[in-house]
Amino acid sequence: MTLTRRAVCQAAVAGVLATLTGCGGNRYRGDERTIRIAGGQRGGFYLEVAKLLAEEISSAEPNLRCTALETGGSVQNVQMINSGQADVGVSQSDVARAAVAATEPFVGVLPIRGIGRMYEDYLQLVVLADSEFDQISDLAGKTVSLGARGSGTALTGQRLISAVGIRVGERFELLTEAVRALADRRVDALVWSGGIPTPALASLDEEVGIRLLPLEKVLPMLRDRYGMAYQQVTIPAGGYGRPGMAAIGVPNLLLCHRSLPDDVVATVTSVLVEHAARLVPPQALGTQFLDRRALICLLGVPMHPGAASAYRQLRG
Repeated sequence: MTLTRRAVCQAAVAGVLATLTGCGGNRYRGDERTIRIAGGQRGGFYLEVAKLLAEEISSAEPNLRCTALETGGSVQNVQMINSGQADVGVSQSDVARAAVAATEPFVGVLPIRGIGRMYEDYLQLVVLADSEFDQISDLAGKTVSLGARGSGTALTGQRLISAVGIRVGERFELLTEAVRALADRRVDALVWSGGIPTPALASLDEEVGIRLLPLEKVLPMLRDRYGMAYQQVTIPAGGYGRPGMAAIGVPNLLLCHRSLPDDVVATVTSVLVEHAARLVPPQALGTQFLDRRALICLLGVPMHPGAASAYRQLRG
C-alpha cells in the first residue's frame, strides 16, 4: 500500500499528540448553542481548517452546532471574537500577540485567550518565475500586494517591508485578487502567509509559473522588533518554491474570548487533540505540525482556563 503525503501528515499528528489523549472526559453537557469559528479567505488554509474543526466538533458534540465563517483573516478574526461576532477563531501568532499587548493595529488590551497552537504558516513573497527579482530589496519602488485589509498577512507584510527598509507601492487585496493581479502583471509581487502549497498559488504556478524570494535574512530583523512570533522553517519538496530553502514560519493559534464558558472551551480543546488527524486539510503537503509541547506554547498569549483544564485531564 502506498501512503499519500496527507496520510503521513495525519499519522504524524496522531503520533505526536498520542501522549495527551487520556480518558476523554471533556464532554459538553450544557444547552444547545451555536459555535461560530472565524476562518479565513476562500482559497486559503485557515478557512479549510475552520470547516474541518466545525465538522469534528459538531459530530462529537451534537449540542454544539458549529459553523465556519469566511473572513478577511487574522486581524478580522480577533476583532470578531472581541465583538462577539465569532466564538472561536484562527489567528497568526503575531496578530494574537499584538491583541494582548495593545500594539498596532489594536487599541487597548483585548480579552483574547488561547486554546492551542495549531500549525505553522510559511511567509511567502511570491513573484512570477520569469521576473527579474532575486531578493526582497529588488522590489524597492515596485508594486506589492501585501494581503487583504484585516488579515494577518497584511500586518506581517507591512512589518516585512518596514524591516528591510524599502519603499514599495502597497496594495491590499484578497488572495484571489492578488493572484490575478500578479498573473496580469499589475503587481510585481504578492505576500502570503499560509501553507505550501496554498491552492490559489499552486494554480497560479501551473498557469504561469511562480517563484518564492528568499527571506531568511529578514528573520533576525523581525525577531529583534517583534520577538519569537517568527520562526525559521524550510520550504518542503513537492509544492511550488525551491525545496530546502530557508524561510520564515509564523505559528498560528486557535483563540477565543476569555468569557467563553470553560466547558465549551474544554470540549473544543479535547476535539482539537483527540481528532487531530482529521483536522488536516487536503492541501497540507507542507504544513508544519507541532508536537504536544508546542500545542500548549502560546507565545505569550494567555491560555483560557477551560483549555488548561482540558490539557491537565488529557494528560491523565
